[in-house]
Amino acid sequence: MQELKPYIVPNKNAKPVDPSEGPRSKEAMEPDIVDALRTVYDPEIPVNIYDLGLIYGFEIDDNYFVDVKMTLTAPGCPVAETFPGIVENAVKGVVGVSDARVELVFDPPWTMDYMSEEAKLELGLI
Repeated sequence: MQELKPYIVPNKNAKPVDPSEGPRSKEAMEPDIVDALRTVYDPEIPVNIYDLGLIYGFEIDDNYFVDVKMTLTAPGCPVAETFPGIVENAVKGVVGVSDARVELVFDPPWTMDYMSEEAKLELGLI
């Protein structure tokens, strides 16, 4: 049986940040963090983890540390041990992020209701 692995698609929309503009605001970083999360794909479902609804939220503190809360489609997911590290690395790649941590949570349990309309359309569910 082939081992399943999450994968990352390069973000072709990433824009370089001009350092002369000074430190970035947290608000300016949020769309870039979402874009970074959208580069990570679930190994079993060909949809990125953000649109799949696996990201329950994230917070950026005053030191630009990003704390991500995410879930898995099932608690026994075969990539449960490696997935958080992959997501952390994607977020750490955002300009201005000092560090990141991913916390896996299972309450509330994930359902297809968390998926974006785009994800449902892509999977032929609507």
